[in-house]
Amino acid sequence: MLDDTLKAQLGAYLERVQQPFEIVASLSDSENSREMLDLLQTIQGLRADKITLKTDGTDARKPSFTLQRVGATNSLRFAGLPLGHEFTSLVLALLWTGGHPPKEEQDLIDQIKGLDGDFNFEVYMSLSCHNCPDVVQALSLMAILNPQVKTTVIEGGAFQQEVTEREIMAVPMVFLNGQVFGSGRMELGEIVAKLDTNAAAKDAAKLSAKAPYDVLVVGGGPAGAAAAVYAARKGIRTGVAAERFGGQVNDTMGIENYPSVLETNGPALAAALEAHAQAYDVDIMNLQRAEAIIPATEPGGLIEVKLANGGSLKSKTVILSTGARWRNVNVPGEAEYKNKGVAYCPHCDGPLFKGKRTAVIGGGNSGVEAAIDLAGVVAHVTVVEFADQLKADAVLVKKLQSLPNVTIHTNAQTTEITGANGKVNGLKFKDRATGVEQLVELEGVFVQIGLVPNTEFLRGTVELSKFGEVIIDAKGHTSVPGVFAAGDCTTVPYKQIVIAAGAGATAALSAFDHLIRA
Repeated sequence: MLDDTLKAQLGAYLERVQQPFEIVASLSDSENSREMLDLLQTIQGLRADKITLKTDGTDARKPSFTLQRVGATNSLRFAGLPLGHEFTSLVLALLWTGGHPPKEEQDLIDQIKGLDGDFNFEVYMSLSCHNCPDVVQALSLMAILNPQVKTTVIEGGAFQQEVTEREIMAVPMVFLNGQVFGSGRMELGEIVAKLDTNAAAKDAAKLSAKAPYDVLVVGGGPAGAAAAVYAARKGIRTGVAAERFGGQVNDTMGIENYPSVLETNGPALAAALEAHAQAYDVDIMNLQRAEAIIPATEPGGLIEVKLANGGSLKSKTVILSTGARWRNVNVPGEAEYKNKGVAYCPHCDGPLFKGKRTAVIGGGNSGVEAAIDLAGVVAHVTVVEFADQLKADAVLVKKLQSLPNVTIHTNAQTTEITGANGKVNGLKFKDRATGVEQLVELEGVFVQIGLVPNTEFLRGTVELSKFGEVIIDAKGHTSVPGVFAAGDCTTVPYKQIVIAAGAGATAALSAFDHLIRA
C-alpha cells in the first residue's frame, strides 16, 4: 500500500504522537477492505506503543475506521481509503488525535471547543479533488477538539450508491445533520463562523480596533502576496485582507510556467505564498471580503476599507489585488443546476462523472485542457466553442482532436442547460452560421469561458474599464490617490501568475514611494 519512502516519512511524523489512541475498523471481504487493513496495520506498526488497532467495528459503511483517544467520546470516521490528496488529511488526523497541537490561532481553537449543539457532519470528497483537503481537515479537527462535533469523511468513489442516492455531483459536499451545509472549498474559520452566530460581530469589532496600516493589501492571490512581501520588507506596517489567501491559484492544479519552479500545483503555491508573507510578519486576515473603499478626505489622510462582516480597516495606502473568478455562461439552467451537473473544476468534480457524458463550454486553454482531462475519465466529452475555431494552444488542440471520445463544435452558441428531477440532462447550442439548434443528452457541463474581475464593490469609487477592470498606469496607480492595484482585477494584459506577482511588487514599490513623498 505504501512504499518504503512514504513509510519512512509517515514514521517520522508519527513520532510526534503524544497520547495513545485507537483505530477501530469496520471491514468486509472486499478488496477495498483488504487495502484498508493493510494501510491501518502499517500505521499501527509504526507506533505500536501509542496506537491500537481493532477490527471489530460494526459501522454500516465498510470499509471505514474511526480514530479515538482512549477514554474519549470524540467521533472521527474515514469511510473509504483517504489516499491521493487526502493522505495529508489522514496524517494530520492521526497527529491531532495523538495530541500533537494544530497550527491554528488559539482564539479559533477556543471557539471550536465552545460550540454547543449536535453537529453531525458528513463530507463527501474525491481523491483527485484539491479543494477537498481543506474541508476534510477542518471538519476532522473540529471533531477531535469538540465531542459534540461528529465527522464522517466519505470517499465518493468507494460509496457510489450513496453519491447517486444523495445526488452529489460536486465535491467537497458537506451535510450537517442530514441537510446540505455547503459545497466547495471552505476554510476552518468559515465553517465555525456559520455555526457560531456571534462570530461575525466579534470578528468585526476585533478588526475595527486594529491600528492603521501603512499598506493594506486587499486580496491574497499572487499579486497580493508579492505586494505584501515587498511592502513588509521596507519595514512598514503591512496587512492583507483576503477571502482566501492564494485566491484563484487554489483552484489551479498544474503550474509548469513559473520561472525557477519546474512544476507545482495551486494549493502548494498558495501555501508557499502565505508562508512567505508570514515570514515578514504581515498581518494576514483571511475570510474577509471588502465591500467598499472610502478615499482619504485630505492629502495624507487615511483610506478606509469596509468589510462584509461590518468591520473596517484603515491605512495610509491601499493595494487592490482582488483577482478574478470563473465567468458564468449566463444561460437558463446554469444557476439552477450548479453542483447538480453544472461544474467549474474538472479536477475536483470530473471523477464524479466517471462513465457519463459531459460537455465543456469554452475552447481556450482552460477549456481544452479540461476536455482532455475529462476524456480519460468520462464516457464522452462534447466541446462547445463560440468562436469559429478553438483558441487553445496548437499542441493542446492537436491532442484533443486525437481523442476518440471527444466531439468538437465550433461557431456554436450555448443557449440552455436542461435538466429534470434536479439534475442536468442536456445542453442546447445553436450553430451561429445556420441558426440550427441542437440538443446533446448528457449528465455534466463544465464551464470554462474565462474570468471576470472581482471589482463590483469599486464602482463609483475607482475608475474601471468597460470590462470592469481597475484602470492602472505602468506603476499601478489608480484614479484615487494612495490607492494602487495589481493583478487579474486590473487592465494589465495577460492574466498569468508570474505577471500578477510582478504587478504586485510594482504596486508595493509605488505605494512606498507615495508614503515617503507624502
